[in-house]
Amino acid sequence: MSIEPRMQQAKPPVEGYHSRMIAYLCVAISFAAMGYQQGYDLVYLGIIGYALLYPLMIRLIGPRLVHSRPNQRLGLLAIDALHVGVFITLAQFNLVPSLMFLLLISFACLISGGPFYLLSAWLLVLIGLVASALLLMPEPMLHSSLLVSLASLLSGGLFIGLIATFVYRQSNSLEQAQRAIRVEQEKTARLATNLSKYLSPQVWESIFSGKRSVTLETRRKKLTVFFSDIRGFTELAEEMEAEALTDLLNNYLNEMARIALQYGGTIDKFIGDCVMVFFGDPLTQGAKQDAEAAVSMAIAMRKHMKVLRQQWRSQGITRPLEIRMGLSTGYCTVGNFGAHSRMDYTIIGREVNLASRLESAAEAGEILISHETYSLIKDTIMCRDKGQIGVKGFSKPVQIYEVVGLRRDLGAAPSFVEHEKPGFSMYLDTSHIRNYDKDDIVEALEQAARKLRDKVII
Repeated sequence: MSIEPRMQQAKPPVEGYHSRMIAYLCVAISFAAMGYQQGYDLVYLGIIGYALLYPLMIRLIGPRLVHSRPNQRLGLLAIDALHVGVFITLAQFNLVPSLMFLLLISFACLISGGPFYLLSAWLLVLIGLVASALLLMPEPMLHSSLLVSLASLLSGGLFIGLIATFVYRQSNSLEQAQRAIRVEQEKTARLATNLSKYLSPQVWESIFSGKRSVTLETRRKKLTVFFSDIRGFTELAEEMEAEALTDLLNNYLNEMARIALQYGGTIDKFIGDCVMVFFGDPLTQGAKQDAEAAVSMAIAMRKHMKVLRQQWRSQGITRPLEIRMGLSTGYCTVGNFGAHSRMDYTIIGREVNLASRLESAAEAGEILISHETYSLIKDTIMCRDKGQIGVKGFSKPVQIYEVVGLRRDLGAAPSFVEHEKPGFSMYLDTSHIRNYDKDDIVEALEQAARKLRDKVII
């Protein structure tokens, strides 16, 4: 007849003992009232003594079992149900005490485990009742006197009231704990969002999903490595105020990062205006697809620079900033480098150095790739053979290629038109124009053409 709700399983079961003691005290009070009315004998005194001592005995010998083995608590609840059957028999089926004993065990089972526990307890009560009735053969005394009825009802009401108060208190504690957990979860989510900006999304996802452990470990994988920087940025930095230069650089890096993530690249780091990205880890679609995605990303970045130049020109930046890029494919060592207290997820190896050297060797607006990269992407991307060049740090000349563009965009009817002259810059990509913007764009082009025709240029 003890109350042991599921919410208590993580705490010492002191409340379970208290509820059991109160329930058995109710039994003792009911039998004390019956003994007072009918005259105390050894049977009544024995029942009262047992009802008072049994929960104390469980309190003394059961803590370790009950605390360490949840099944033991269910066992005690089963014994309580058998006791109810015996007590009903010993009460000679006295109506009010019998119903009160049954109510106590039912209340305890509903709180502890729901309907299944309730039905199981009733079955055990029936077993205890039948077994004790066959053994003791009591003379039924169904009628309950006023004294016995009041004693049973008041003690039972006291038990239910105390347990209801305890459950209410536990419910409030649980709500407070849940609120505290929600606050901590929101705080953790905000912190995680802030920290995620210091890592590439692919790396962040692999760590938080448990796919990758945060330990000093590396592995060899075939990757395509990309480097880029802005030609003329150093000279521009000497001319611009620090605040304006910071805004321009952040705008540029934000756009380049967006394109890199769009093509599935893992952003390794930003070093000033230099961007380092690699493809093939932690997610890969195969060496060929990774290389095609990397070069396609480079082409997209080169195209987008035309848009950025127009924006910067409107802000008074007339220096023609151009991006230059280098890519190389091969086996690299990738993983966590550094110390146990401070790690950096990055890559090292020959291909990293080669990609960086190719970027330095590229002209403004040029994309240079190694032979290994070319062999993987030549079917889908048009390239121009640039021969062999000497590269710092490499003993032999390196075969390189210049990326021209995607083959599908270089056919008879390409999807884009680009042209740039002093005082004029246009980049038109029909594949990305929205249908409801088409008329506005046509009108703008026609207006520009009329102004140009009417203008007398000296």
